[in-house]
Amino acid sequence: MTDVTTAISPAADTDHTPLLEVTSADTGTEATPEGLLSYLADTENVDRLLLAHKALVFRGFGLTADTVDQALDLILRNRLAYVHGNSPRTKVGDNLYTSTEYPQQFTISMHNELSYAESWPTRLAFFCQQAAETGGATPVVDGEAWLAALDPEVREAFAPGVRYTQNLHDGMGLGKSWQDTFETQDRAVVEEYLRGTGADWDWRADGGLRVSLLRPATVRHPVTGAEVWFNQADQWHPASLGDEAAGALAQLLPPEELPQHVTFADGSPIPDSYVLQVRDRGLETAVDVDWNTGDLLLIDNVLVGHGRRPFTGPRRILVAMTD
Repeated sequence: MTDVTTAISPAADTDHTPLLEVTSADTGTEATPEGLLSYLADTENVDRLLLAHKALVFRGFGLTADTVDQALDLILRNRLAYVHGNSPRTKVGDNLYTSTEYPQQFTISMHNELSYAESWPTRLAFFCQQAAETGGATPVVDGEAWLAALDPEVREAFAPGVRYTQNLHDGMGLGKSWQDTFETQDRAVVEEYLRGTGADWDWRADGGLRVSLLRPATVRHPVTGAEVWFNQADQWHPASLGDEAAGALAQLLPPEELPQHVTFADGSPIPDSYVLQVRDRGLETAVDVDWNTGDLLLIDNVLVGHGRRPFTGPRRILVAMTD
């Protein structure tokens, strides 16, 4: 079993290198989907490895679209629907989705899945059904290291938390609709979900929905106690789009009417320089998972953030999550 820099034992402290590569030579099983399944069936061992190393990538087992569900059932014991998710995805199976559908020439910055929501998945699994011709790595970043990489001024400013606002249209408009976001056509189902989140919301005259939720900027892992950077302020802030795109949007809508909007907890604006520092230092601190077709990546969604590097050619990564 090898991390990105050095050989380590399964129980070793990996510090801030959040990636352990596991092959059939390490597991003592055949290099087949069945061999991987037999290894993953020892769920206590997988749990221990994941807690120690934060991200595990299983390589060389030839996992396929026909066998990935069996693997996911072992490592994600209660697969969740992508409800309240803000990124564009396509549902392709039993709570199995495409990874974020975003133009391939752009980077997706580091983030923890659904960190803006009241509850979030504890684990994510990514399956590489087709590797890109070039690029397309999934970078992973240790949340403690990301937090430590930020200037004290930035950490202090974010300490009271952040407020996220979603403006979800009714089927036509910028961003996602409320129907796609909550995977329902029923307003009552949406309201029942939101009542349990602490969110404020209101239905708009045009049929759209505005949702606002106050969340912390950092959290502590429930087992290790590690404090990690855990918010998506940079992704929700127009500065992260670049000057040209942000300027174009500003001509269309005021910031508070954009599909996604974020402020400090008290409603004051977050400086562009702060979110750009968060974005850039997260990417700089990350290590890349370079994909081979058939790879399976499992991450602790609190300890580790993830993103995506640009790529060329067809690429298909599927993702599932658990509570």
